[in-house]
Amino acid sequence: MTVSAAAACPRCGTSVAAGQEYCLQCGLRQPGRWRIGPPPTEGRSLRLRVGVLAAVAVVGAAIAIAVASNDSGPEAVRTALGGNVTVPSTPAGPGARLAQWSRSERGWTIVLVSVPKARGRDKAVAVAQQARSRGLRQVGVLDSSVFASLRPGYWMTFTGKYDTQAEATSVLRKARVAVKGARVTQISS
Repeated sequence: MTVSAAAACPRCGTSVAAGQEYCLQCGLRQPGRWRIGPPPTEGRSLRLRVGVLAAVAVVGAAIAIAVASNDSGPEAVRTALGGNVTVPSTPAGPGARLAQWSRSERGWTIVLVSVPKARGRDKAVAVAQQARSRGLRQVGVLDSSVFASLRPGYWMTFTGKYDTQAEATSVLRKARVAVKGARVTQISS
């Protein structure tokens, strides 16, 4: 729509130039389409951006699914129903043996980690090897189901055997350097 240069403001009668949106005298917005250029395309632009982002998200999800599904065969499912299982002990390293805690022993120790039996003993042994490599001594793995003072159903990686709680607590700081969640606990049958 073209507007002549001699248009006048409907409120005050002042002349308004072509393309002028407001009257400079009274401030009234002039009727009609006075803006210069094509009408705004924000709606079209927004739909285009959203469409492009959706396409990128779909392609990204497809790539992630393809990478994550390495199809290395069916994963073995193990179900723990309770009770005890005798597991052959594996050495912690070449020639290294884990410390043992017999049923008749009583005392205090530092528990580095408690691994549910369903996850297997290997994770507890791996933590024991890591603790040994960080300078902890007398590191071993015990079956919590054997000891009345412990919650059953866990493989517990421990370090040290102490007669008193104070002795165990004095070494706790060093154990926490290896494993942050290390804690002192009493063991009895």
